[in-house]
Order: sequence, then structure tokens, then C-alpha cells
Amino acid sequence: MAGKLNSRVAAVAASALAQRKYVAPVDVFAGLGWVRAARIEEWRRGRFSPLTAALPVDDARIGEALRCLQAWARENGLTPADTAYTAATRERGDLRFTGDDALDRLCRTHWLAPNLTEEQRARLTERQNKAPDLAVNPADAAWTCAGCGAAGRAGDLLLPEGPLCLACADFDHLVLLPAGNAALSRRAKQESTLCVLVQRFNRRRKRYERQGILVEEAALDRAEQQCLADEDARARRRDRDAQRRAAQDVDFQAAFADTIRRLYPGCPPDRARAIAEHAGTRGSGRVGRSAAGRALGEEAVRLAVIASIRHLDTGYDRLLMDGVPRAEARERIRPALDRILRSWEERAQPCAM
Repeated sequence: MAGKLNSRVAAVAASALAQRKYVAPVDVFAGLGWVRAARIEEWRRGRFSPLTAALPVDDARIGEALRCLQAWARENGLTPADTAYTAATRERGDLRFTGDDALDRLCRTHWLAPNLTEEQRARLTERQNKAPDLAVNPADAAWTCAGCGAAGRAGDLLLPEGPLCLACADFDHLVLLPAGNAALSRRAKQESTLCVLVQRFNRRRKRYERQGILVEEAALDRAEQQCLADEDARARRRDRDAQRRAAQDVDFQAAFADTIRRLYPGCPPDRARAIAEHAGTRGSGRVGRSAAGRALGEEAVRLAVIASIRHLDTGYDRLLMDGVPRAEARERIRPALDRILRSWEERAQPCAM
């Protein structure tokens, strides 16, 4: 059992390191399937404490996973760094992982890549120790402010602590800047003394998504003037960035296709390329664009291959069109899917001379 956990921790840690240049225990917990990213976000927002309240394992199992991570990190030359975890609440209190101080210290230890320069290590450490932004959410239904007792409607912005309306949260002097203009948002945030993130929970993707920011009106005016002053230069930069990203996508999809062919040598080359292009399309939200997918993790590649077989080589889509429930449809086509997957896992036999 310990050996299996050790290999799982190593795989998750290697994927995180390739993507972020560091490994955080909380990301390992998520990679092991112990907690969803949305629950981690709620914990960071101070909705509950400790984090173990959302984990299906006890402190002993957490300690075992942390020891596996520590051993893997030291074996691979990673550097430990103690990291602050501050709640995204107005009180900015320290977050707790468990009820044990010693275990919490291990949970706060991040492991940095061994090839970082001093400047990179300092910049990464500073970013990790930065407290998360204050955040408000659009209400899903009618609600009542815990501060003034005012009735709120679905769609109104509220501070989840309480909950509180913007006036009781002292945010009512701020204006909304919708997401979509990165340069304007960045400059408005820099200019504003107080900045609050607006985010909505996407139930389909099971994660919080940025909707915009609340900033001071005067700060937004200054940011707009700055953007107007260098609009031509930013347009040229966007063109260069688009060309660079297109080249990166081509290289990534080629590497993804090569990984498919390595893991599934029976998969036709054209099909491997098609799977890679579909799974790795930028902005698609598909498995190829996930952290594990960009790191060419075997599990992410396997999921992309299975999805392709399911939709193109079985009657799955027809079953869905006929109203068959998703879980039942998947169960019906499983034998056909497994048969094709096994055939692709086998190396192609050489032709007889």
C-alpha cells in the first residue's frame, strides 16, 4: 500500500514540478484525488477550516503522503521553502491544514526546482507568500445580508463571509471592470488602493472563474489613459505573442502525438495527430490543456485517447442522442472501447517478407 502511494505521489509531484517549477503539498492532495480544486479555493477563502475537513483521509495518511513527497523531493534535489498560507478574508488570518502544528508545517513546505537562479527563487517565493485577493461572488439565489439585513437578489455581488452586501463589506465605492482586457485590468489593479476579485463558480467545470475586478473609479480612469497612450505598441506585441503561441501549439501537439504513439504503438499516426490537435487546442478546456496534459502526463494522454475512441469508434454519441443516460451509455460501449484500447496498446506486427 505504501509503495503504491509513493509512486502516485511521485507521479503527481513530477507533473506539478514540470508545470510550475515547484511542488506544493496541497497540489499533491488534489492530484491524488483527495480534494477538488474548488474545495481548496473555498478553504483559501476562509469558508471552512482545517483543510482536512474536506479530505477523505486521516492525519496519519496525510503524514505518509508528505513523507513520500519529502523523500522524492530530496532524491531529486529540490529545495524546501516555508510558505505562508493567508486566508482571503478581511481579517487575513492564517489558514490551517490540520489540527496538528507539526503536520501543518510540513503542509506549508513547498519544494522548489533545483535549477532556479537566486532571482527566480526569490520571485517564486514572493509570489507564493502573497496573500490571495479579496473576492466577491454573484449570488445564486435570493439572500439576506448578515450586516444590515437588506434583502439581496440572485446575481447581486456579495462577500461570502456573512454573507455581506458590498456596503457592509466597505466595497460599495468601487466600480466593476469586467474581465477581457488584461492590460487595463493589470493597470487598474496597480492604480487602485483596494481591489476585489469578482468570481463565479462554474458548476460544469467545478471551479471558480474570474468575472472581473472591483476597483476605485479614479484608478480605472488613470488606467484607461495609460492604455490609450501605448495602444499601438501593445497591438504589435499582441501580434508577436500570437505568432509565438501558434508555434508553441504546433510543437506541443507534435509532442503530444509522439507520446500517444509511444504509449499506444498500435494507434495510426494520423489518428494520433488528430487526437493531439483536438485535446491540445488552446482555450478548449480539454484534458490536453490541463496542467497534467501540458506536462504530457500518461494519465492525461490516456484520457484523451479514450475520449477519441468513445466518440469516433463506438455508438456512444448515438446512445446519447437516443436519450440514454451518460453513465449507462458509457457502460454499454465499454467492451468495444476496451477492445480498441488493447489493440492500440499492442505494437504493430511487422509485415511478412
